[in-house]
Amino acid sequence: MSSQNQGRVKNRAPAPIQISAEQILREAAERQEVHILDPIVKVHDAEEYQSHLRDRRKHFEDNIRYRREHIGNWVKYARFEEDNREFERARSVFERALEVDVRNPELWLRYAELEMRNEFINRARNLLDRAVQLLPRVDFLWYKYVYMEEMVGDIPKCRAVFERWMEWMPDDNAWMSYARFEGRGGHWDQAKEIMKRYANAYPSSRSFLRFSKWAEYEAKDIDLARTVYEGALVELEPEESRQARVFGRFAAFEERQGEYERARVIYKHATKVFHLGQEPKKLAPGEEEEEVPKWEQEKRNELYKAYVAFEKKRGDKAGIEDIVITGQRAEYEKRVTADPTDYDAWFEYAKMEEENENVMGQSSSSNNKNKVREVYERAIANIPPSMEEKQHWRRYIYLWIYYALYEEVKRHDLARASKIYDACLDLIPHSKFSFSKIWINAAKLQIRRKDLVSARKLLGRAIGLCGKESIFTEYIALELALGEIDRCRSLYTNYLKAMPHNCRAWSKYADLEKSVGETDRCRAIYELAVSQTALDMPEMLWKNFIDFEIDEGEGDKARALYERLLEKTGHVKVWISYAQFEGTEVGKGIDTARVTFKRAHDQMKDAGMKEERVLLLDAWRVFEKTKGDAQSLAKVDGMLPRRVKRKRMLADENGAELGWEEYFDYHFPNDEDANVGNLKILEMAAKWKQAQQAQDDSSSSEEDDSDDE
Repeated sequence: MSSQNQGRVKNRAPAPIQISAEQILREAAERQEVHILDPIVKVHDAEEYQSHLRDRRKHFEDNIRYRREHIGNWVKYARFEEDNREFERARSVFERALEVDVRNPELWLRYAELEMRNEFINRARNLLDRAVQLLPRVDFLWYKYVYMEEMVGDIPKCRAVFERWMEWMPDDNAWMSYARFEGRGGHWDQAKEIMKRYANAYPSSRSFLRFSKWAEYEAKDIDLARTVYEGALVELEPEESRQARVFGRFAAFEERQGEYERARVIYKHATKVFHLGQEPKKLAPGEEEEEVPKWEQEKRNELYKAYVAFEKKRGDKAGIEDIVITGQRAEYEKRVTADPTDYDAWFEYAKMEEENENVMGQSSSSNNKNKVREVYERAIANIPPSMEEKQHWRRYIYLWIYYALYEEVKRHDLARASKIYDACLDLIPHSKFSFSKIWINAAKLQIRRKDLVSARKLLGRAIGLCGKESIFTEYIALELALGEIDRCRSLYTNYLKAMPHNCRAWSKYADLEKSVGETDRCRAIYELAVSQTALDMPEMLWKNFIDFEIDEGEGDKARALYERLLEKTGHVKVWISYAQFEGTEVGKGIDTARVTFKRAHDQMKDAGMKEERVLLLDAWRVFEKTKGDAQSLAKVDGMLPRRVKRKRMLADENGAELGWEEYFDYHFPNDEDANVGNLKILEMAAKWKQAQQAQDDSSSSEEDDSDDE
């Protein structure tokens, strides 16, 4: 068994005996061991004192003998001798320790601190001199040495120690300590020379930046700081000078000094060098891409953010807009470079360029105006990878549409927009799929160009290559607006040949003939439509046909249509509409409507259609309320059913029982149902409940009378 399984808790049930936090603390206090203190030694005379020293020294010597290499034992031993003012013995202990580990810098430091605490300056100086000669690369020994010399006020000696230290080329902090030492003494010229030596010894961006910071904040020499920043950009190697933090510190320095134009020039130079907020640099053939570390990239991003903040505080509107657009443009370039078929990114990119062009207005240059075209041209060049799947082309097509609309609306170049549509139509594989929106927009553009012939040719090609309903609809609407009825009829003929099942097309064709007064042609179209074997919405077609005959006042023909429709379907809505039609002025009257309602009711009763009968009776009741009398309304009310809640067993496809469900059933008064016995039981139960309620009411009334007496 693995350790992971061993550590897993299997039983998560609470323990039978619960332990409180108070009990845990009480047991811990009870089990705590008593701390035994060391005995206090009291010394009464010199002999006892010497005896005590011998015991303690023997103890330390034993510890040293057991663990000779452990420096802590030596330090404690020397500290004990120091506390007893036995300095020679303490020095002897340290010297013995140095024989054990002479290259231990901590030991040298403790030895020097012993001499310094007891004000043996010369001894401490000699000791530190020995230490730095033996361990010249240990910085804290040098720090302790120069600190001691400065504290005792021996400035020449301290400077000499610093010079000895500088010969070993220490790190940055040592040089800064030397310069600050001279600054504390008021020798700023010597301090500047030291910092120059430091920059020459370590020619890097770090040393120059520290030099410039020291010159600005400590030496208060602004000209020197500016000279150092400029030297960092000019004198250092490219890998050191081309760092974002150098430009950022330099620009921030100029901004603090109020030199905003100089700061702007530095920021702009940095954006050109590092391509901040710009499109990725196109590499020449054979040129390798620059590898930028992650930390340097973060610094460059921070530099660009600082530039944006600077322009927002110190720049004008045009400068702010330019830098913001440049940053957004760089983000979109990253997205489209990573995925050229990310058409949403292209949409946003083009929209951003259009908004920028609108904001700039007349002040925008031709380069800015061509930027939108360039984005659209690059976007439409990324053709979807699959020529078989239409789904991959749906977003891509809108790039062409937006491009054409931009040329038409913003640039007012209708000829270029027409060429864009033509190029798009040539690109689409019409044998696999097509897009009606492209054909329609291209045709409407030709109409706006007042080129009707080209628009008709485009729509004719669209019918042949695409053949969608929207193309027929737009073409017919165009010809109808021009008053070309014969062309509309020809188009409707082709429309119906291509889609004979389309009831909407049949209805619009008939409406066209009706609008021009061709009643016979309209009736013939409806007759041809209803004779089709397959229709998508036949109920709409029949309704329009019947409404047409009613509008024409042809009641007999409308009645014949209802009868023909009832032969095809016995839907309750058809019966209701038929009966309501008979009750109108075109129909035969209220009596015929009642007969129609009665026919429908009998047929549905024979077919066992209970819910449809309920709908029919509701419509019949509304009809009698509006056009009948009280006797006829009461007759229909007597036919209304009673709703009863029942239960039935549900079963799945295999016949397995799933459980009981409640449903509502309808019992009509005139039906001889097999469940008459059940209904009688229900009626008897209802009567018993009414009698029980009446008995309770009478008993409560008797109690009220007795209370009154």
